[in-house]
Amino acid sequence: MTTNDALFNYTLRLGDTSLILGQRLSEWTGHGPFLEEDLALTNIALDIFGRAKNLLEYAAQIEGKGRTEDDLAFFRNDREYYNALITEQPNGDYAKTIIRQALIDCFDLMFYTELSKCKDGTLAGIASKSIKEITYHKRHSFSWVMRFGNGTEESLTRLQKGLNEVWEYTGELFEMNEVDATLIKDGIAIDLNTLKPMWEKEIFELLQNANIKIPETTYMQTGSRKGLHGEHLSYILAEMQSLPRMHPTAKW
Repeated sequence: MTTNDALFNYTLRLGDTSLILGQRLSEWTGHGPFLEEDLALTNIALDIFGRAKNLLEYAAQIEGKGRTEDDLAFFRNDREYYNALITEQPNGDYAKTIIRQALIDCFDLMFYTELSKCKDGTLAGIASKSIKEITYHKRHSFSWVMRFGNGTEESLTRLQKGLNEVWEYTGELFEMNEVDATLIKDGIAIDLNTLKPMWEKEIFELLQNANIKIPETTYMQTGSRKGLHGEHLSYILAEMQSLPRMHPTAKW
């Protein structure tokens, strides 16, 4: 694998993860528990969409085949997507969406902070721009986890149920393959093994303070690094891509 191939796949992975997460969160627009929270989650989705655009635009540039960020977003099938599986999981109720977001926000803040120091100037620039946004996202999701966990019996039960449903997808966040190995040598990719202990420490503390327990299962889902996904991604892409595929030459 060449460095250019690895950089394309790595950037595509990051862009896909942001794109699918943004698409999932945008499903809450107009359906939030109250107006202020509806707007907050919509704005978070927009921040993540912005990061996805920048990453996919850079991926298209690296590929050098004349495709654009829109081509990468709207004209690939599910086997060509590399988003983390946790991002494509259904939103469920608000507690599930929030605990999923907290797990991802904690990872993202650590990851993009390190990526801002990498030797690829474009990735470092995108990461630097994202840190301030992710800091807010994390503060928002963490505060809601605490509110749910220390609220009513109903909110605590829903939060625990949400964690039980998404926990088995967290292990994949730290998986690495040949792409990572190639780019770590060049000082571009982040060694995810170094992030995992810090992530676990912060998440375990959050869960303890929110009175919820880590599921006993140790099985972790995997597959996205190879383009393998569940059925949920197909439904997301069908909805997200239907209009561009129906009118591929349309200009906005």
